[in-house]
Amino acid sequence: QVQLAESGGGSVQAGGSLRLSCTASEYTRSTACMGWFRQAPGKEREGVAAISTSNNSPYYAASVKGRFTISQDNAKKTVYLQMNSLKPEDTAMYYCAADFGVCRLKLELLPDSAAWGQGTQVTVSS
Repeated sequence: QVQLAESGGGSVQAGGSLRLSCTASEYTRSTACMGWFRQAPGKEREGVAAISTSNNSPYYAASVKGRFTISQDNAKKTVYLQMNSLKPEDTAMYYCAADFGVCRLKLELLPDSAAWGQGTQVTVSS
């Protein structure tokens, strides 16, 4: 199974920026779409942003559209999430995921075989 390694989390003040990275051990059919989900304490995991690794089409949750930008570097097998204008409500553990269904940004639509990273914490203080 594809292994995903995340980096780039941290703590910032509201209005600040962070960039997350997710590197796949290999590109396979399961990495047709890669993206990010997040989970805040006491809340369900939700889709944030995803990108088709074949045609670069991005997908965003309404809550982050206009503030977050997802991109990829195929040569490095890496997907990036640039997060600007961060808000306290963006505070969560962010997880990278890979599966053709990730682009739908719906956790319930992902199969058990979807690949997940270990998570990286993002904390935004007011």
